[in-house]
Amino acid sequence: MAVPFIGATARPNSLSLPVKATEFWTTHRNGEVKLRMGESGPEAKPPLTVNQMFTSAVERFGNYNALGWKEGEQWKTMTYKDYYKTCRTAAKGFLKLGLKQYHGVGILGFNSVEWFIADIGAILAGGFAVGIYTTNSPEACQYVAENCQANILVVENHKQLQKILQDRLPHLKAIIQYKDELKEKKPNLYTWAEFMELGRDEPDAQLDDIISSQKPNQCCTLIYTSGTTGHPKGVMLSHDNLTWTAFVTGEDVSMTDADKLQEVIVSYLPLSHIAAQMIDIWLPMKAGGVTYFAEPDALKGSLANTLREIRPTAFMGVPRVWEKMQEKMKSIGAKSSTVRRKVASWAKDVGLQTNLNKMELGKYKIKPLNFRLAKCLVFRKVRKALGLDRCTRCYTGAAPITKDTLEFFLSLDIPLFELYGMSESSGPHTISLPDAFRLISCGKVIPGCKTKIFNPDADGNGEICFWGRHVFMGYLNMPDKTEEALDADGWLHSGDLGKHDQDDFLFITGRIKELIITAGGENIPPVPIEDAVKEAVPLVSNAMLIGDKRKFLSMLLTIKCEVNNETGAPEDELTTEALDLCRNLGSNATRVSEIAGGRDRVVYAAIQDGINRVNEKATSNAQRIQKWTILEKDFSIPGGELGPTMKLKRPEVMKMYKDQIENFYKEVLTPTTPDNPLPSK
Repeated sequence: MAVPFIGATARPNSLSLPVKATEFWTTHRNGEVKLRMGESGPEAKPPLTVNQMFTSAVERFGNYNALGWKEGEQWKTMTYKDYYKTCRTAAKGFLKLGLKQYHGVGILGFNSVEWFIADIGAILAGGFAVGIYTTNSPEACQYVAENCQANILVVENHKQLQKILQDRLPHLKAIIQYKDELKEKKPNLYTWAEFMELGRDEPDAQLDDIISSQKPNQCCTLIYTSGTTGHPKGVMLSHDNLTWTAFVTGEDVSMTDADKLQEVIVSYLPLSHIAAQMIDIWLPMKAGGVTYFAEPDALKGSLANTLREIRPTAFMGVPRVWEKMQEKMKSIGAKSSTVRRKVASWAKDVGLQTNLNKMELGKYKIKPLNFRLAKCLVFRKVRKALGLDRCTRCYTGAAPITKDTLEFFLSLDIPLFELYGMSESSGPHTISLPDAFRLISCGKVIPGCKTKIFNPDADGNGEICFWGRHVFMGYLNMPDKTEEALDADGWLHSGDLGKHDQDDFLFITGRIKELIITAGGENIPPVPIEDAVKEAVPLVSNAMLIGDKRKFLSMLLTIKCEVNNETGAPEDELTTEALDLCRNLGSNATRVSEIAGGRDRVVYAAIQDGINRVNEKATSNAQRIQKWTILEKDFSIPGGELGPTMKLKRPEVMKMYKDQIENFYKEVLTPTTPDNPLPSK
């Protein structure tokens, strides 16, 4: 198919859109887009390339530490001056290895100094920085490498290297391994030290020419969606997407510049995800902050130690991280003396009430005496134990979080500020702030951006649409998918359902693709019902509602269990919290296998009781859970039920547990069996 060009922006023949709309997007690797500039305010900020933002940071904060990492028991650091110089050396190394403009440098490994340097080095050299999830299969790695036409792949270790060596990649010219010794020498396979030597004595002229030719409206980074359905899409982000979003977000959350008080960040979330890149790389660069790298086993337990050592000033946790902290704190609390438990309970009541009042008013008129006492006796100690004593902003995002977890931390005077966005919006779109947040709301739109609720229903629920300079360029080589995401006026359609309250706080109510449409035609968003069950039955770890094109709703449940520290896989043993809950019910169960399949009638009766309470609050009979079952193991990333950011992969779960699901809908109903309970009429 011939593709005509309008200015510098490609326009597919199949598109019957006005010419002006196509200028906002492209699907071509060398394409340029029209920026969504405004006349004044943040929208009018002059566009910058990544190099311009970096050199500005070096001018202002050159001697401040930019990165920190652990070698043995010692923390090592690198200044902004050395950081920029090293990124340039890496860029020259990439060019020497044959990196061509608009081709990918794939990075496959856990967060590290080398990850950042490879990312920025690729951008400076005119290539694309392309993070690849470490949990990807060899086939998924190959798809990304082929799709971005990767000339170079940077891998962490031998394990990740094996994923790459399995296939022939036509554009690949070199592989660099940045950790551990090479187990075997192969042509065009380099250690990190060998790679850095390549660029060390290269003249600057070629690199400087490339940097000076770069434009803010050209692509520099590809973020591959995790691809829960079909192949992942390569989200094209421009220099301006990254630099402008870092600027407005940094201003919105009141990041302090290093010459006043340096911000401190801990990097541990997957850097192939835009949220981690924005928080760990670009926002600190804007303010001269320092990023410390957690250990690779962070999510298996070592993160707690890193937080206590580093004491970050801002911290982002996906909901599962906060839930794990909550479970741990509850289990420690349960072993405390009666007096300590009573003091903690009193303090939490005071903390919750005071913070809810603050939330409504936007600020304290005056902190009550009992709150100040609770802070002294409990809250300060809790923050110190968590390593959050300097942390003024604790964030949660990337997946839904329960009200129970939000209230738990709020009661300890640790408000969790929800934020919302997507890869296609360069990360954030709405953010909750200390003086502007609501429980279960994702906050308000960041400055210079707009939100539109498309086709709202009677309750104000509709599809959430974004506008702003954070909106992506397009999906690489996918004009049809790009056309689905961006409308004729350049608005990004998120696929999420939501509504605003009277104060313009955004509430997410579901996802269009996840919406359950029953056989009777009723539209049911699953997340509120799933959250209600988890709140009513604290023993439940994960819940997934079923019912699309079905006569009634059913639910898959998992029980809170221990997780293998090495593999991240769920174990059979119950968590301490789950054990305590079972004892309080009169059950002696210590393992999931003693409960699943109807083996523990006491636990099943308690779960049914909780589901009955949820059903009583249902807005219609169609929204009642008629059947449920407990699965033999919890959902997990290695198990395939959860994505890299702990999001539920509903289509995968539907396939994996199709037998259990079909069992719900067999014609003969036997409500007396525990695996097939019906709510009492």
